[in-house]
Amino acid sequence: MKFHNGCWLLKEGYKCFSPAHVYEVKEDKDQVVLCAPTTRIKEKGDTLGGINLTIKITAPMPEVIRVQTVHYKGVKEDVTKFELELPKESDCFHMEETEDEITIYSGHLNLVINKENWSMSYKRDDSLLTQSGKNDLAYIKTDWTGEAYDKRIDNAYMCQQLGLSVDELIYGLGERFTPFVKNGQSVCIWNEDGGTSTEQSYKNIPFYLSNKGYGVFVNHTEKVEFEVATEHVAKVGFSVKGESLDYFLINGPSMKDVLVRYTDITGKPALPPQWTFGLWLSTSFTTDYDEETVMSFINGMISRGIPLSVFHFDCCWMREFHWTDFVWDERVFPDPEGMLQRIKEKGVKICVWINPYVGQESVLFEEGMENGYFLKRANGDVWQWDMWQPGLAIVDFTNPDAVQWYQRKLEELLDMGVDCFKTDFGERIPTDVVYYNNANPEKMHNYYTYLYNKTVYEVLLRRRGKEEAVLFARSATAGGQKFPVHWGGDCWSDYQSMEQSLRGGLSLTSSGFGFWSHDIGGFESTSTADVYKRWAAFGLLSTHSRLHGSKSYRVPWLYDEQAVEVVRFFTKLKLELLPYLYSNAYITSRTGIPMLRSMPLEFENDRNCRYLDKQYMLGENLMVAPIFNEEGKAVYYLPQGLWTNYLTGEKILGGNWREEYHDYLSIPLWVRENSIIATGLEAEDAMYDFHDRLEMKVYGLVDEAHTEVYQNEKLLTSITLKRDNNKIYGEVKGNTQLKIRFVGENILEATGADLTLEKNDSILSLSEWHGAFNCVLNN
Repeated sequence: MKFHNGCWLLKEGYKCFSPAHVYEVKEDKDQVVLCAPTTRIKEKGDTLGGINLTIKITAPMPEVIRVQTVHYKGVKEDVTKFELELPKESDCFHMEETEDEITIYSGHLNLVINKENWSMSYKRDDSLLTQSGKNDLAYIKTDWTGEAYDKRIDNAYMCQQLGLSVDELIYGLGERFTPFVKNGQSVCIWNEDGGTSTEQSYKNIPFYLSNKGYGVFVNHTEKVEFEVATEHVAKVGFSVKGESLDYFLINGPSMKDVLVRYTDITGKPALPPQWTFGLWLSTSFTTDYDEETVMSFINGMISRGIPLSVFHFDCCWMREFHWTDFVWDERVFPDPEGMLQRIKEKGVKICVWINPYVGQESVLFEEGMENGYFLKRANGDVWQWDMWQPGLAIVDFTNPDAVQWYQRKLEELLDMGVDCFKTDFGERIPTDVVYYNNANPEKMHNYYTYLYNKTVYEVLLRRRGKEEAVLFARSATAGGQKFPVHWGGDCWSDYQSMEQSLRGGLSLTSSGFGFWSHDIGGFESTSTADVYKRWAAFGLLSTHSRLHGSKSYRVPWLYDEQAVEVVRFFTKLKLELLPYLYSNAYITSRTGIPMLRSMPLEFENDRNCRYLDKQYMLGENLMVAPIFNEEGKAVYYLPQGLWTNYLTGEKILGGNWREEYHDYLSIPLWVRENSIIATGLEAEDAMYDFHDRLEMKVYGLVDEAHTEVYQNEKLLTSITLKRDNNKIYGEVKGNTQLKIRFVGENILEATGADLTLEKNDSILSLSEWHGAFNCVLNN
């Protein structure tokens, strides 16, 4: 929200109250509380009125400083809060005080406060990260009457502005389809169902990431408004309505380190099951289908040699006007249990669409109404409207009985054979409602999606176990990364929307989310065969891959026969890469560093990468550059170093831009130097055992490379390679049969127990063995 009129003035009717100086300091073992009058106290008479701000500063974790500012402490605290994973006790806090300054330390991060002329300076050791000066931390009244004592609090805001340095860029703030770098944007953290082509977002996250290696998390579930180099072009401002402001400043020093610490606070992304990394196929949204249609799609994929992992039933598995009632439409699915069993016999998992809304025609409506399971109006009526479903009511997930009721309905589907749920919607949550727990509706609007997805994820954990639990979710708030996977929402079916989708995904994964998907071919309308084939290559080189549309099917043979070939090729490529992908996913679940990540996140020191939003890293070692035009022209940048084309084996030096043309069975897919890519041999589906099918492909070994391979959350094997001229020294840990291929290299000789050199002189075959080996390459 903008409060100023230019550089010097406030907007008409606005009044700013900012700390003038520190009047009193109360230090405890793990915190300091400051009394900060907003007028300078020169004599005792100056204390008889006016506005004071109470500022509590803590260090809840290493390299994290939390600042909580309050005007009226007696305002009733709302029950709606993010579920933060903060330690009960912390020994990170350390404070030093001099006559002029207070310094709070948390590891290398420190906050210096000038006591006499209020200012705040955040530093990493002695290096300035950001700072806040006069009027930057402020309590602001709107509709100010000029009265000395304005008793109203409904016209109050709390805001903080933090300085931006020269060349400082801001990323994150959730899934945003506007420019990837957020400088120059006003961002409202308020979930809305607005598609992928506007400033609205399904997944608003009050967290931003700076390329100076720090991040800021604003700990408010309600609307938070960010002004990123807008109201003041050298500052980021954030504001909330009310009497208090709570935020964390998180040190890196790298942007990856910031994400690790941020997800320490808000929760790590859960690890999706291995099968989720295969291809998903949907019925699409409002298409007509029955069991015959479904089986024709599944059999059509199988007969065409396209491995299918998951089949998704969208809304119309239920009868129209009855969404959501969790009851199969018997007109088209007379034997749902038998059908699900027949699908499972083909090795395909099953996902069904759900949402948190119950239409008036649903068999659940009466039950939910009578038991108080829905949001209500102030007079006690059930809150209803006619958008999406006539007479729609919304489940109240603050009611424990409603949660159990909803979960019981899901359990019936799980017992029937369903494996996972697409948790659609959750954004259009009204604010003129009453919750069971009397939560503030403004604070619940964004947070509702967290309770919704948590409710569904918990029943999957309980009934399927953490190894099998997965969602396909659209809406989210901070902490929602704990319930993967999330997809980008309703995009159009053209190249512009394909680009927008990627930009939104990179923004989301810069905000603590580890996994991301999108609708291959686009959702609204029907794409050309050209767009479909390019989007298939991009989609099958994302963490999760789903064919899904609105009013038309997305099976490839409806486009052309080449589309079948493209989907088959890239699906098999993804299955080949599955050991690499799953192992990177495991690391993401432990660190919070996203699996699909932006170029600036991976190459922080390369100035050419700072604005790149049309290419990305898939894991730590693979760079992907989708093609966004019908000419097949790829334009992308390769950072410094030796790169190898995964599909062709071509080797080039980076540090330059490339322009080239690709057919539909090609895409820029490059492996960075010193990489070991774990691949699977004869990978026919997404559930194969890595144990006896591993081929470790070594690319551009300049000095040293290391990788670890995981399956079922367990370490299967690890390999370390070191190069000295043409000599390779290697060590393998873990009893796993594997091959090691030195891509583009010939091996002259090799020594090591149970090790053989294959005929083509580039592959070492190892039995179930661990230990050291040596080999000599032919330069």
